[in-house]
Amino acid sequence: MLLTKIHTYLQLGLTNILRVAAYRIGIRIGLHPATRIKRKIGGERFFRNIGNYISTLPSSGAWKDEAVYFGWYRVPLGNDPPDWHANPFSGKRVEPTDLQWWKLPDFGLDAGDIKCVWEASRFDWVVADAQRGATGDNTSLEKLNRWLSDWCRKNPAYYGPNWKCGQEASIRVMHLVVAAMILQQEENPNPELVQLVDAHLVRIRSTLSYAKAQDNNHGTSEAAALFIGGSFLAKQGVAGASLWAKKGRICLEKRVSRLVSPDGSFSQYSVNYHRLMLDTLCFAEVWRRKSNCEPFSKVFYERASAASWWLYSMVAPESGDAPNLGANDGARILQMSDTDYRDFRPSVQAAMAVFCEKRAYGRDGEYNRHAGWLGVDLPTEKARQPGCRQFDHGGYAILRAGCWNAVLRLPRFRFRPGHCDALHLDLWHGPDNLLRDAGSFSYNTDEKWLNYFPGTVAHNTVSFDDRDQMPKVGKFLRGKWLVSRGVEPVKEDKYGAFAAAGYCDWKGAFHHRKVCLAGGLLTVQDKVDGFAKKAVLRWRLAPGEWQLEGSIIYDRNYILKVFADVPIERIEIVDGWESRYYMKKTVLPVLEIEISRGGHLTTEFKAALI
Repeated sequence: MLLTKIHTYLQLGLTNILRVAAYRIGIRIGLHPATRIKRKIGGERFFRNIGNYISTLPSSGAWKDEAVYFGWYRVPLGNDPPDWHANPFSGKRVEPTDLQWWKLPDFGLDAGDIKCVWEASRFDWVVADAQRGATGDNTSLEKLNRWLSDWCRKNPAYYGPNWKCGQEASIRVMHLVVAAMILQQEENPNPELVQLVDAHLVRIRSTLSYAKAQDNNHGTSEAAALFIGGSFLAKQGVAGASLWAKKGRICLEKRVSRLVSPDGSFSQYSVNYHRLMLDTLCFAEVWRRKSNCEPFSKVFYERASAASWWLYSMVAPESGDAPNLGANDGARILQMSDTDYRDFRPSVQAAMAVFCEKRAYGRDGEYNRHAGWLGVDLPTEKARQPGCRQFDHGGYAILRAGCWNAVLRLPRFRFRPGHCDALHLDLWHGPDNLLRDAGSFSYNTDEKWLNYFPGTVAHNTVSFDDRDQMPKVGKFLRGKWLVSRGVEPVKEDKYGAFAAAGYCDWKGAFHHRKVCLAGGLLTVQDKVDGFAKKAVLRWRLAPGEWQLEGSIIYDRNYILKVFADVPIERIEIVDGWESRYYMKKTVLPVLEIEISRGGHLTTEFKAALI
């Protein structure tokens, strides 16, 4: 295992290892620059009343009568602000709250999952109250100022858990600046707001190197916040703000060039993290245009456009939902509408307009409010409908046939994999996700769930000898990264759409999967070999009244059949779990097919009337 860890760390890159080591050692001995920064925040009036300007755009109802955590968990609100250090799921608080952030542990806090504490301090309510204030609701503006004042008193600069993460600080910066835009106060903000943004940028800048070492959305979020917040403060003559903006611009361009592949795939292999990254790039560009700043690099726009098409290709237009691929931690920024958390259309519509100069969705809908509040005019030209596509850099094959859509996850790992989801298959019939992925549930919970959701058993693929496809070598790190074998690129002919790929794991087990989607019939051929005792094929079904008869499983609408050229030792429906929203897990039926020697398994899935 030691050699596996060393090899895995080297795959992360020597530069990244050195950045993380320098950060952790510096923090531990108290010599890192982040341990010495000082600022004061506070005041009573961060935003002014809007005067004669009244927006006619519909405002969000979020955080008006209820606090909303991770898009689903609702807590009634009274007149007072929430407890900024409490976890509403566990009812516990982070203690103590008067320590400098770098003295608090990364995990193991009594309050439980720290993300549950951070959620209220992401300032989603700042955006919602600013929207309502822009429509003439002065009560919401009074509440906005009162809550910000309370937040500053309870979270003095760089003390307590809400200052612990640079990305959390970055999300607050973006929400504060977009609120100033909504209220038309970005050119002459109140001093209290300037002071608050300044304190956040000092925090972000102090650990930017560590953020870059993660090779994920921490780097894009923090770079964008430096650019946006720096140029926002530069207009007010804040010392050093122009340099922050320049640093943020350069870092953002480099992060996008490194983390977003030419085909639009993102480094985190996650649909929801892709949305977070894309919303960040979209707002950075909107702010750049509004501030008349110099355009970003050519590569930035090429990659942002490709990333927009990537998400557009993943989303079901009827519902806005998308495959629950990869990590899903509930992140969603710049919530301008009351669309559901799993509705990705607001982000797609805005990004396609900004970076591709096309509308993704032609009809009017609540998903258009996001672009409207950002001041983005929707083009008249409609983008072509996504067809079959292979995003080879990130490892995704998309097959389409009429209203059917299948997404095959290929083992392509330029960056660290988070989930053991090689050859996972998602199946959609219109807006209905029939074969589905699991999500994440929580990053700080019982070991049972930390192993289950990212593990092989939580995906529509084959597991060998009760082990994961890649061994776990850290909380968020897998070793023995898989390499694709026998890849057959997506192709279409008169018979349907096809794709195939395979891999051999670190213990010699082999899996090759070929997928065909044609005329409403999905056919999956799995060849497995090289395992010691057993291989288990799993199909994670949409919740319903499924019944099993022999090797056929069916409900009122769909039929799934399994064939094998070797004896099937076991076939049964068991309870599995999925988490479509962070901190929420629900039961779903899982069909398990077990064999004890190498062979071929064939699965057919179709509508019951076909």
